[in-house]
Amino acid sequence: MPFMLCGATSVSKLRALMEKRAGDVSSDVESSLFQRVHAMLRELETHAQGVSACNKGMLRWTLHKKVENNPCTSISLLRVLVKELEKAERTDCKIRIIPLLHTLAYAVIQCAYIPDELCERIYVCLKRLITLPEPYCSVGLNYVKHIKIEQNIPGALYLRRVIAEHSLKNEHYPIHERVFVFVDPDVFPEPLLSAIRADMECGALDWDTLTPQRRVLLHTLQAGLGRECHGKQLTQALEDLGEDLEKYFQDVVATVEERMMDGGSECDQYKARLQQLYDEILCSANIEQSCPASLVGIPLPSPEVSFHVWTKEDEIWNEMINFALMLNSSNRNSAYLEEDEDAKRASVISTISRDSGIEGDLPLNEFSFLMVEPSGVPEVQEQQKSLPFSRRPCVRWPKAGNRMTLMMEVIKESGGTGGSGTSILKDEKNFTARVVVMGDDSTLGRLAKAYHSIRKKEMRNSFVTKRVSLEIYYIPVTSQSSTSPVQENVPADVNMLSLATSLGSVDPWYDSNINSLGAMILKLAQTHASDIGSSEPNSFLLDIISYYTRTAQLPVHIPIYSVKISFSGLESKAVEEVFVCQLDMDFPGFKPLRVTFKDTIRGSVRYKKTLQEECGVVVAVNYRKASISNREVDRGMSLVMCGASISSAPFSATKSLESLSVDFQDPNPTRAPMATLRVTNISIRALEKKSFTICLDKDSCRTFKNVQSIEVSPCTDPGYTLQGSKSKHSLDEDSGLGKFLSKTFCLPINTFSGAAQ
Repeated sequence: MPFMLCGATSVSKLRALMEKRAGDVSSDVESSLFQRVHAMLRELETHAQGVSACNKGMLRWTLHKKVENNPCTSISLLRVLVKELEKAERTDCKIRIIPLLHTLAYAVIQCAYIPDELCERIYVCLKRLITLPEPYCSVGLNYVKHIKIEQNIPGALYLRRVIAEHSLKNEHYPIHERVFVFVDPDVFPEPLLSAIRADMECGALDWDTLTPQRRVLLHTLQAGLGRECHGKQLTQALEDLGEDLEKYFQDVVATVEERMMDGGSECDQYKARLQQLYDEILCSANIEQSCPASLVGIPLPSPEVSFHVWTKEDEIWNEMINFALMLNSSNRNSAYLEEDEDAKRASVISTISRDSGIEGDLPLNEFSFLMVEPSGVPEVQEQQKSLPFSRRPCVRWPKAGNRMTLMMEVIKESGGTGGSGTSILKDEKNFTARVVVMGDDSTLGRLAKAYHSIRKKEMRNSFVTKRVSLEIYYIPVTSQSSTSPVQENVPADVNMLSLATSLGSVDPWYDSNINSLGAMILKLAQTHASDIGSSEPNSFLLDIISYYTRTAQLPVHIPIYSVKISFSGLESKAVEEVFVCQLDMDFPGFKPLRVTFKDTIRGSVRYKKTLQEECGVVVAVNYRKASISNREVDRGMSLVMCGASISSAPFSATKSLESLSVDFQDPNPTRAPMATLRVTNISIRALEKKSFTICLDKDSCRTFKNVQSIEVSPCTDPGYTLQGSKSKHSLDEDSGLGKFLSKTFCLPINTFSGAAQ
């Protein structure tokens, strides 16, 4: 008996020693992760310059990569993040809340198993954030819902994410998401495009349909069963199943979605069903549970990415149609593909017929089925050999306007299956197109024009956007600062990323993770392009895009401005364009005077000559000043100028006044400069039969010459214009609450925190 007590005591001591060592190891891991998280947060509070500014955002990427390579540290990372989030809330350090929220939520999805007490602690912490102002309450509320789902249905977030991003066929969750990356070729030189394409497509190499299904099964079973699951044996069993994996995948999806419909009330029943599937999988593979239970990490696979070199304005619209029909590059019909002009002509030009339509001129083989006498058969064969008559099948190229009709017919005939086995409901958006645009301010100008065109098409026949939800993301990239294509005297260091700077001021986490990595993307592409065939594709850019599109769900609305351009000449028609960043105006041949010190001395001959010389043009300006009350009246003036710049005013995190900043360029530098005007709309007309040149959004391809006048105003939503034209009241006779609503059309760019509107 004493021996037994001694043995029991030694066992308890040994167990306590093992727990102490495990605690020491856990504390060491948490200490290392704590230092990494603090280094990541310090980037938000420092204004780095030079090389260090380009490395912003790398700490977040390396932190997630460290946990991905060592999955056993994921729970420690969650503990560190929730501690820091509680501290940030307690000390009212709001600049750290958004980064911690996104990092925590991204780690929750990828964690193989979360203990119940830790999940409850995260849920309680996030609930307290709902009382904070915007945008913290919006982001917090969104992630409270996610944590509640993960708490009641472990593994559901991971399962839904993979199913949607890879369009896995199932009958219970018919949601499809796809990432479309549009790269501006003016920013990326031709040799770098292949390297960028390789980086985009590296996540889908050697992947079949079973690979994401296998990951979904492994993660869901581990998350639901916890530490009772043998991760390594389950991984081997799933590998050995082969095609039989499909059955278990469908069963797991059905189990998760049934529990989602029940509201997550039957926890024991859910776990029992997963345990049953787990046992069936191991029995099917004839694997015994001999080794102790252990969990394995399952990194969240990168989403499907479609890479495009953006050369045509309507390419985004075409890809949305193809996506709604679930057409990829391998099975698209030629009716949806853009080909070169020679291919188009070859497809629509048929062989010219030599017959006149008269019965006597037609070949005998046309009437062979009417012949009764067999003697006519040799004559038919002889005529077939003698007459060079052949007719190619004529395929008429569908116009862009007819694609909507074609799309309706295809969906009506196929029942909207699109290869997914589920029908597209009439008013349900089952598709989400995440459009990622990489470029500078000129690229955003083209994007605004394309978005305005899509909106105009959809308001005439709203069919695509009823099924496809369009989300826009922007990664600012510029190769070098270039001068304005209109004004030669603009300094060489023109900021081609002014809108990106404004987005970074609104969202510091966007500035740290997206803005600062623009220069690094080109450097990585140059490195990969120089090492052709010697290095494997890098997943860095794909990881950044995956994190950005998955967590940045709140938009910043950038106002779009319309400009009506009238040209000199009676036969010229006015043109309506849009811009989001800047409109540069210049009079060719008129430049500012170069004044020396002697020219400024009063009483001198040079001073009098300088005052008499006028190197500008007289223009008539009508404008309305911007004000909060919106009670300003139209004003007019005439002045001498040689150029002007109309730019959108920088926006902030709070609701700002939508206005334009107008800077006039005086040809005589001896005069006091005119103050910058803040206007809501402005019109400029050149007098003395002079014309000028304008450039939109610093884009040389959007340059207009021989311009007589311009009218700039906030762009009105095409939907509002169409509805107003159909209604009894005109646009100037709004009644009710409609007159208080903003009718300005905006470009929504998704960021991590968004902006209050």
